[in-house]
Amino acid sequence: MGESDRYIDRRLKKISLGEDNNALIALISINIVCLAVFGIIKLLYLFIGNSTVGFASEILPWSILPARLLSLAKAPWTVLTYMFIHTRVLTGITNLIWLWAFGSILQDMAGNKKIIPIYLYGGFAGAVVFVAANYAMPVLHANMNVAYLEGASASIMAIAIATTTLAPDYRIFRMLNGGIPLWVLTILFVVVDFADLGTAAPAHLLAHISGALIGFLYVMQLRRGYDWGAWMNNMYDWFINLFDPDKKKAPPQKTRDKLFYKAGNQKPFEKHSMITQQRIDEILDKINQKGFHHLSDEEKSILKRAAESDLH
Repeated sequence: MGESDRYIDRRLKKISLGEDNNALIALISINIVCLAVFGIIKLLYLFIGNSTVGFASEILPWSILPARLLSLAKAPWTVLTYMFIHTRVLTGITNLIWLWAFGSILQDMAGNKKIIPIYLYGGFAGAVVFVAANYAMPVLHANMNVAYLEGASASIMAIAIATTTLAPDYRIFRMLNGGIPLWVLTILFVVVDFADLGTAAPAHLLAHISGALIGFLYVMQLRRGYDWGAWMNNMYDWFINLFDPDKKKAPPQKTRDKLFYKAGNQKPFEKHSMITQQRIDEILDKINQKGFHHLSDEEKSILKRAAESDLH
């Protein structure tokens, strides 16, 4: 790891939590709110009715994904909402930890606009495969009316595999003899996730595997120049701009910046950017939004010089 990488590692810690429009924090926050709200509702049913049967029959069917298409047609929004709902507190907290572990690495490596599309694509793939498996596998037909899918596991599986595919040589806990390869953490996550399924229907296992496949395919397509999440980000930006009347287009370039002068065989004047705190923050913001690989050679050079001056 070079000096500029060390500098980035130190400085990104500063902007990871407080940066505006932080996608990872948004996902974690939504999951925490849903976990708290449904936990409170479940407790109310327990205290008022002395049972959580009412909670399971009156609340959950409108928020988690049913295996039966007729039930899904009555609540089609559950294709989206199920991936944020955890009825088991321990499972919800564990998923949040895994989401933070892999999501923070993915966001640093690929920028701020990849994590939500991968999360949603993984969840949608899990939903489709779950429903299809319940209809395709005769052994599941008997319990189809009471079979439901909940939780962010398929979505987090997509993020975990996408992160590992994007940066297989990334190392965590670097103070431990050079660090632990990311793929080791991924294997641990997969083992824990599959073990937690226990004797659950195979449809749940297939849903999680489909999420993993989506994460792998997303990164492979990204390497070929196709960003499956571009339309989501464009739609989000368009919607946000509707409520921001003060947002204006970038001002036209000044005339003096567009003039070129003939200088014979002389090399044109080269402007070298000064290393200022504002400039460093702008570069770090670009990394947070788009990823390190989108930096220009000049910006990488600035980070390297800043790291060297910071170390001395």
